[in-house]
Amino acid sequence: MIDAIALSVFQNATHSIAEEMGATLRRTAISPNIKERRDYSCAIFDAQARVIAMGDHMPVHLGSMPLSVEAAIRTLYLAPGDVAILNDPYAGGTHLPDITLVMPIFAENLDNPLFYAAARAHHADVGGMFAGSMGPAREIYQEGLRIPPIRLVRGGKIDEEVLSMILANVRTPTERSGDLSAQIGACRVGEQRLHELAKKYGDQTNVFCDELLNYSERLMRSELSKMPTGEFIGEDFLENATSTEEPVRIRASVRFDPDQRTAEIDFSGSSTQVTASINAVFSITYSACFYVLRCLLPAEAPATAGLMRPVRVTAPTGSIVNAVPPAAVAAGNVETSQRIVDTLLRALAQAAPSLVPAASYGTMSNLTIGGTDTRRAPSPFAYYETTAGGHGARPHSDGPSGLHAHMTNSLNTPVEALEYAYPLRLRQYSYRPHSGGAGKHRGGDGIIREIELLDDAQVTLLCDRHRTGPYGLAGGKAGSPGRATLTHPDGTQQRLPAKSTTFASRGDRIRIETPGGGGWGKSA
Repeated sequence: MIDAIALSVFQNATHSIAEEMGATLRRTAISPNIKERRDYSCAIFDAQARVIAMGDHMPVHLGSMPLSVEAAIRTLYLAPGDVAILNDPYAGGTHLPDITLVMPIFAENLDNPLFYAAARAHHADVGGMFAGSMGPAREIYQEGLRIPPIRLVRGGKIDEEVLSMILANVRTPTERSGDLSAQIGACRVGEQRLHELAKKYGDQTNVFCDELLNYSERLMRSELSKMPTGEFIGEDFLENATSTEEPVRIRASVRFDPDQRTAEIDFSGSSTQVTASINAVFSITYSACFYVLRCLLPAEAPATAGLMRPVRVTAPTGSIVNAVPPAAVAAGNVETSQRIVDTLLRALAQAAPSLVPAASYGTMSNLTIGGTDTRRAPSPFAYYETTAGGHGARPHSDGPSGLHAHMTNSLNTPVEALEYAYPLRLRQYSYRPHSGGAGKHRGGDGIIREIELLDDAQVTLLCDRHRTGPYGLAGGKAGSPGRATLTHPDGTQQRLPAKSTTFASRGDRIRIETPGGGGWGKSA
């Protein structure tokens, strides 16, 4: 038997390793997107590839990462010193810019790995037809370099042929090489710390892993036992690639059985996949379910594979929430994941109205700008940013303003880092007044971010909630929809579609206004 104190020590030890991996990745990365915005995630897996610890990083990464680790070890025999690399959305990935490294960790005198360490990071460019690899593509082949599970490191040495193939297909090879090296370093830090952990616990290591998973399962079953019996349905819509195309439905049925302490989530009735980049692969849908259910638990509950043992997730193959090749998926990771969360919360609001907030801004408002930086020796650049918005009002308080919500947990690129790294100038960065929905409790306000181009560049948007604002609950009003405009030096303005790409000139200014959160309750 393992007592609660010993298990808590083990839990915190594994969590701290995942956190240290993330800190190593952040400190050693080159790109502002990883170093400043912290668009990365790290996790630890046991000998059976079950996640036992996650860093406090990106929910959209973490919930889907187990499927990437499973794909890597199913495809490859990983020997000591090997590191697998993959970004294939159809092999447990999310979208092509998210590159995952998986390292097996062997203990002495063991033929099979005792742990796996994984590090995922969003690379600011992985090729494709849009600078920044985030655009309104029609199929995945347009989105960039697709990497199945292969070895990047063999026996402790980088495979230079594999690396050169990757770097030959991206716009910013020096930055990509540095960020991949940072990910390898993060995995090696995890390896070192997990060796220390295995030495401390010896033959009991696997026992502690099993008990940690069992403990997580008990916590989830306890929470599910408090839910009302029945089926609760949520429905919401994504904006399609153009204003003339029908909105794309996401429908979720959440069925609780408190006696059995289980839950079933079924996405039947959701739209079929589309010829736009808003398709989500199953790993994204599973990740959103993991996130929403994890939010029901106390903050100290360990985020492990055990949480999902009482939960069954199904999604129709070939649908917007379980796409198959050759569907484009760049926005599925960033936009559809948010809308899946909104849909699940709408269903949960019927089961637990005192727990669930109104809809938050519901879009990562992705902006990529790429071209040639002529300030020094001319060199290509690719800038990527997600912009925060207003949170939904809660049953007992207003929603916060200008924060990232739900599936993203990143920061902004600080003004100083932005203007140093790229030929860009920040003209405005402020709250968007009165954009939160009215109600007994008001939704948070969105953000205004306006950037001037100092060189000609391709500007690409992947946004949503530009036609319909985030919903309110219990009589609260919807938040204001978002918008994007391009202002030319002569003062003329051009309204940009939410999902679009355009070639802009030096002196043009791109202005992003993100949605406000929905209100909760009727105004007095």
